[in-house]
Amino acid sequence: MAVEGGMKCVKFLLYVLLLAFCAFAVGLIAVGIGAQLVLNQTITPGATPGSLLPVVIIAVGAFLFLVAFVGCCGACKENYCLMITFAIFLSLIMLVEVAAAIAGYVFRDKVIPEFNKDFRQQMQNYPKNNHTALILDSMQKDFKCCGAANYTDWEKILIMTKRVPDSCCVNVTQGCGINFNVKDIYTEGCVERIGGWLRSNVLVTAAAALGIAFVEVLGIVFACCLVKSIRSGYEVM
Repeated sequence: MAVEGGMKCVKFLLYVLLLAFCAFAVGLIAVGIGAQLVLNQTITPGATPGSLLPVVIIAVGAFLFLVAFVGCCGACKENYCLMITFAIFLSLIMLVEVAAAIAGYVFRDKVIPEFNKDFRQQMQNYPKNNHTALILDSMQKDFKCCGAANYTDWEKILIMTKRVPDSCCVNVTQGCGINFNVKDIYTEGCVERIGGWLRSNVLVTAAAALGIAFVEVLGIVFACCLVKSIRSGYEVM
């Protein structure tokens, strides 16, 4: 009876963890989509291994949700095969998350150089491509920056002295970037500001992945305990 009572407790805790895994999965998918949208505007897709991280996060989130559903069915029906499948796939997800966290940490220092390269390339396309212009304008407004290293970078692009995009102005009005006064525009470059923001978010995402992996270890342990109980023939309903 003591063992049966213990397994009831394990089963309850496993249900709690499965709900947490579903929440984690939805969170991972949301974070991955958000990161992909940001990277699409800052770094050319495929430019660096770090740019694949959002895709990995989305895939892991979707797979984790599916695995949590399998685990819920297995725990509810006390099905030996489903619980074994759940434990194996959860172990694989944990390994992928740890690998992704390590990759994020390793490639964190490559974020700013890659962003610098792509930002300057997009600056060259600014006068010729309206979509690129909208993206750069949005970035400069949101992060309150101007140019790659500083506002003087635009002089080489717009072929005019004393000319920057209107999005560089502190108070944006049409034509405010022509014959501007330095005190009326953002002078700090976007590479350091946005690149630093991207780098810090990569580290936060990596830390979150490690935290989720730790919780998944508990799920694997509880699943193995339940599998052992099912195999021994205990009733844990």
